[in-house]
Amino acid sequence: MIPVDEALDRIFLQLDTPQPETIPLARAHRRVLAEPLIASQTQPPFDASAMDGYAVRASEVTPERPLRLAGTSQAGQRFVGMMEQGQCVRIFTGAPLPIGADAVIMQEQAHADGNLISFDKAPAPGQNIRRRGHDFRQGQELLPAGVTLTPAMLNLAASANYPALTVTRRPKLAILATGDELVAPGGTLGPDQIIASNSYGLNALLAPFADKIVDLGIIFDDKAKLESALLGAFDYGVDVVVTTGGASVGERDYVREVLLDLGVKLDFWKLQMRPGKPLMFGTRGSTLVFGLPGNPVSAMVTATVILRPALRQMSGHADPFWPQIYLPLAADLPPNGPRRHFMRGTLGRNEHGLMRVTPIGETDSSHLSSLALADALIIQPEDDPGQSAGAIVEVIPLAWG
Repeated sequence: MIPVDEALDRIFLQLDTPQPETIPLARAHRRVLAEPLIASQTQPPFDASAMDGYAVRASEVTPERPLRLAGTSQAGQRFVGMMEQGQCVRIFTGAPLPIGADAVIMQEQAHADGNLISFDKAPAPGQNIRRRGHDFRQGQELLPAGVTLTPAMLNLAASANYPALTVTRRPKLAILATGDELVAPGGTLGPDQIIASNSYGLNALLAPFADKIVDLGIIFDDKAKLESALLGAFDYGVDVVVTTGGASVGERDYVREVLLDLGVKLDFWKLQMRPGKPLMFGTRGSTLVFGLPGNPVSAMVTATVILRPALRQMSGHADPFWPQIYLPLAADLPPNGPRRHFMRGTLGRNEHGLMRVTPIGETDSSHLSSLALADALIIQPEDDPGQSAGAIVEVIPLAWG
């Protein structure tokens, strides 16, 4: 049985450098940028108006002397020629500034009498103008490699004239559940059976970091069938195989035995954590193999703590352990034993609006309803003596990643 940190170190040593691929901009949301985004053009490409109003020479504007309207400049159709002395140009937001103008007066401060336009006061030079390159200039780095692309970042990339982006390739996964006792949702339960739930939670948890997830369904406790399913996953060429159940030492827990028979090199199979002690990790060539516990809470917690950081690293995220934050406790935390405890908790706010976390007392590894109500895991160190309300603890928010 090895500590959690050592397990993560061993896994990360097996991870290859993420590889790039180019995809259309429309499919790049939440993907990780593989190389810096460099501006291919200047934005805005010309001096532009920041208001609907009138382009003027600031030095010519006085309340008592109107200017003559020379024409219009609008987005996509600029005023042609030079604005001469004593003239102004009607201009709209985003339109190019006419040659000769150095300020824009908003239309609410202007008064038209035919083609004569008077103004309440003189503007400062540069007023209401977006200068060429105010947002960015050609050759400027707009985004660094390793960022997870947000909607605003996609907007920026589009404005920099990128129809496609180079992002890191995400791994392909295969998931299977094992156990004679399992029945798919909607099926008819026998007297000694339960509904299989793990694959549904794991699919949703891991999908943001996977190019594809192949769900191999439920494999009964039969060595030949388990071997056939696993060989199919390996032959398909997935990067990661995830099993749930069958990872303990019972007479019908065949996962470890079959993996060894198939040439999987097992690195470890027990972790010093709760929930989730019976967790296996190994490799078969370049394929990573994770054997998660069958208990639903254990499966989800180990996937959150161990598997998700590995997938984030494989898919190029700059911080594989995000999100982990520190928050004060809203209630006392009881003492812990020799295994690191990832305790269920709920996030909330105190009377000042500051965030805090409340422990959930339920610790049973099959108690799914408590995990469903939890939106955080409190990381309690090994042999922790317990903490009083107000103490600062490390927390993994469950809905942020």
